[in-house]
Amino acid sequence: MQSWAAILLGLAVTPALLTAQVSLSTVVDLAQRNSSAVKLAEADVQKATASLAQAKDAYIPSLTLNSGLPAFPVVGFNGGVPSIWGANTQSLVFSVPQKLYIQAGTAGLKAAALRLKDVREQVALDASTAYIELDTINSELDSAHQQEGYAGRLVEIEQQRSEAGIDPLSDLLQAQLTAAQLKLKRLHLETRAGVLARQLVVLTGLPAGSITPDHASIPAIPEVKANERNRTIAGIESAQLIATAKQQTAKGDSLSIYLPQLSFGAQYSHHTSIENNAAQYYRSGIPVTYFGSGFSIQLPLFDWGQRDKAKESAADALRSKVEAEQAQRQNDVQISDLTGSLRELDTLAEIASLKQQIASEQLHAVLSQLELGNGATTGPGATAQITPRAEQLARIDEREKFQESLDAGLELSKARLNLLRALGHMQDWLNELHGK
Repeated sequence: MQSWAAILLGLAVTPALLTAQVSLSTVVDLAQRNSSAVKLAEADVQKATASLAQAKDAYIPSLTLNSGLPAFPVVGFNGGVPSIWGANTQSLVFSVPQKLYIQAGTAGLKAAALRLKDVREQVALDASTAYIELDTINSELDSAHQQEGYAGRLVEIEQQRSEAGIDPLSDLLQAQLTAAQLKLKRLHLETRAGVLARQLVVLTGLPAGSITPDHASIPAIPEVKANERNRTIAGIESAQLIATAKQQTAKGDSLSIYLPQLSFGAQYSHHTSIENNAAQYYRSGIPVTYFGSGFSIQLPLFDWGQRDKAKESAADALRSKVEAEQAQRQNDVQISDLTGSLRELDTLAEIASLKQQIASEQLHAVLSQLELGNGATTGPGATAQITPRAEQLARIDEREKFQESLDAGLELSKARLNLLRALGHMQDWLNELHGK
């Protein structure tokens, strides 16, 4: 049903997406529905559910019907009782290892559910990061196009001044170099935007070229710190539950070597003379029907194969425990690394913002002087007049600082999102998306 719902949702929104912006919440929802990793995790949940049911079903009696007719007439008597059809039922009544297997199945199901939650959060993080970066790159592209326009104007100015003999040829070449560098930067941004757009297409399953970020749909990223780590991480808790499940399985395998188990069984058969003439070999004849039931106690005395299986299960449980501990340590290291990086990135973003503000003020000053003049004279020590060349350079520098500010903000946003994920607060971000 979920797959059909995803298809219907995609069909419903696709016509609108071809001409309109796509919100971040829509991208995240579609990415979670379309993700192969999510579908695999959902399959693991279904498998764990079936595995737990199978462990419990050992106590539910099973019923088997059997029948058979001879292909050719039987000659003589083989000593068996002729039966045309019969039924058998059996079930487990008491087993300590089986209870441990059920506990292992319960832990495995919880682990699979947490793993699904963890995968959905990772998909949301990947989609959000790509979306925010594409939105930032698009803003930088707009700025880069403006820079190229200013650089083209600068080349024209230097071309005229060079032809008039006012400036040397090196100034013209420098202007052309600046224009070429800005073109290369714009091409790099376009390439990166194409990669991000393709990544979002793969994540969401939407048609190529249909995803245009809506900046207004991006909420503020909640700020968290390492000392706020009060929530459990779904991925780590899943690994711990997997270790618990395998420990229970290993314990059950080891106990099955020593502890008996009690089973119940019953059999019914309907006899006939069609199969052979066995009745003539019995003085009192053969009854038409047979029914028997009873309890079976199995007491293990020597089972070397089961002993080796118990050792294998114990080793598997130990490995899972170590993997869970390793995942916890890696997450701790990531939190420490992100916390340190976040402080630096926060400062870098502040510096970039201040540089952009300074460049903006300098541009405003240049434009004011060009409009009003600076009152300079031609005498010795007089301040040089502001030229159109200085205006274009100031505009290019202001756009450059603006792009640097965007880059710093992007890196800060990425670090904050990754820290949210590492601290188990990713749901806060998803709540922000759905409330936007």
